[in-house]
Amino acid sequence: MDNFGKTYSKYYNLLYKDKCYQEEYTYICELIKKHGNTSNKNILDIGCGTGKHLSFFKKGGYTVSGVDVSENMIDEAKKYLQQEEDLICCKASEFVFNKKFETIISLFHVMSYQTENDELEKVFKNISEHLTDGGLFIFDFWYGPAVLTDPPVVRVKRLEDEEVNITRIAEPLMRYNENIVDVNFEVIVEDKKTHVVEKLHEMHKMRYLFLPEIELLADKAELKVVKSYKWMTDEDLSSDSWYGVIVLKV
Repeated sequence: MDNFGKTYSKYYNLLYKDKCYQEEYTYICELIKKHGNTSNKNILDIGCGTGKHLSFFKKGGYTVSGVDVSENMIDEAKKYLQQEEDLICCKASEFVFNKKFETIISLFHVMSYQTENDELEKVFKNISEHLTDGGLFIFDFWYGPAVLTDPPVVRVKRLEDEEVNITRIAEPLMRYNENIVDVNFEVIVEDKKTHVVEKLHEMHKMRYLFLPEIELLADKAELKVVKSYKWMTDEDLSSDSWYGVIVLKV
């Protein structure tokens, strides 16, 4: 099943209602201020989902654009952002805009969804071609040394709103020789009024990345690695940094 199918997309915002979009927006703005040109406010979000991150950038005065591989997510983003233009359904390796961007971001581990070497190369090349001179590419990812030090385990998440109770079970399978984790999701949705239960199943392939391969990908795409950090901090990556963020520059 494709990642984030129609029904899964319907409950996406509820499943991630505890995600700190405001704090993440502030953090990315600090990285842009530290490493980029803060006078330029033209941003593209690859894997924009329902548009939550972009909504903060839009409120902050940015001209926002978004790409997502899920048509359902793009439909939700258009509603949420009240914007039809520059929100397109496309693979990260294939999107085309008739303009360039001062900043391109890709959050929520979208780069870790690019599991094939060729696809990652195409994504980096496409991003490089859409950046202005001195433009930044900022993305978060699963950091390989930490994933191997502390492998993923089964996790259960329970949430509810006025209409439904949701239980999500995530069961990981490590594929060590491919640097990939297969995350099998079962989402159980109970309608509070009718008590009808719906079960959804999705499998997300997630690639954990290492700094040398990111540097190689960047070099091939004529990008330069500026700095990497433990996600949401200014600390260097370490074996306990499951989530990393890295800043690349044209």
